[in-house]
Amino acid sequence: MTALRRLSRPLAALLLALSASVLPTAVVAAEKLTVMLDWFVNPDHGPLFVARELGYFEQAGLEIELIAPADPNNPPKLVAAGKADIAVSYQPSLHMQVDQGLPLVRIGTLIATPLNSLVVLEDGPIKSIADLKGGKIGYSVGGVEEAMLTVMLGKYGLTLADVELVNVNFSLSPALIAGHVDAVIGAYRNFELNQMDIEGRPGRAFYVEEEGIPGNDELIFVAHKERLDRPALRDFIHAIERGAQYMVNHPQASWELFKAVDSSLDNELNRRAWRDTLPRFALRPAALDRGRYRRFAAFLHEQGIIESVPPLDSYAVELQ
Repeated sequence: MTALRRLSRPLAALLLALSASVLPTAVVAAEKLTVMLDWFVNPDHGPLFVARELGYFEQAGLEIELIAPADPNNPPKLVAAGKADIAVSYQPSLHMQVDQGLPLVRIGTLIATPLNSLVVLEDGPIKSIADLKGGKIGYSVGGVEEAMLTVMLGKYGLTLADVELVNVNFSLSPALIAGHVDAVIGAYRNFELNQMDIEGRPGRAFYVEEEGIPGNDELIFVAHKERLDRPALRDFIHAIERGAQYMVNHPQASWELFKAVDSSLDNELNRRAWRDTLPRFALRPAALDRGRYRRFAAFLHEQGIIESVPPLDSYAVELQ
């Protein structure tokens, strides 16, 4: 009897293994994440679409819904209200939104360098920022851009009182080309400069980080501060990293993937923007440059844009 019992254990294990091999494997449902883009689909979102098209999200057990907003101001608000899981946003905006009490936290970086710039017509009379005295400057978003202008003008002995600010409502390069303004702040160096060149009215950019503004991440991912324990958020950022790495290794193949998403994306402006944006994507999107965030928060506080500087860990994290 004892010998029979000894033989039955390995036999039982064998039968269990055989039964497992023939029984259907349980299907684990993918976890769905709703990701709000910051604006219409464009090359700035490259790693998101490359990761989706190559199946990196699926391999991570994620079902990702990418949504372009009707209003670019809404995505962080929707995440704060629990109506979306992740929003593509901007580091400067995050500081202001946290100061306003929104429960948002940076969980990753999409574009790791500033894109913002002050742009003038290349063949126009403005050769230096000092030449803007008495001129008109177009802008789209108040607050941060005014603070940037204060510092940039100050380097040349000017103040905001020396210029006229004109809200051009996101129509930056058209307003400049038409002569309605002498310069625009908030123009993206990878888009507006290419757009102006294509239209035969090339521009000249004054880069904000070269004119006294602290460096910052242009595009970031934000999530609700009460939901950071979800493994899906970490898996999402890891898939974004794979997408960005693929783009650097295979720029042409990744462009082909991106433009196939929608036929309207295949145009000269997007081709140029893709080329110019490629070196600016974060290859380690989870990594947090703590000094950069502290310096920019201090800058906004000094300019009176935010009332206080909260502890960094309360609004920016590295997901492990």
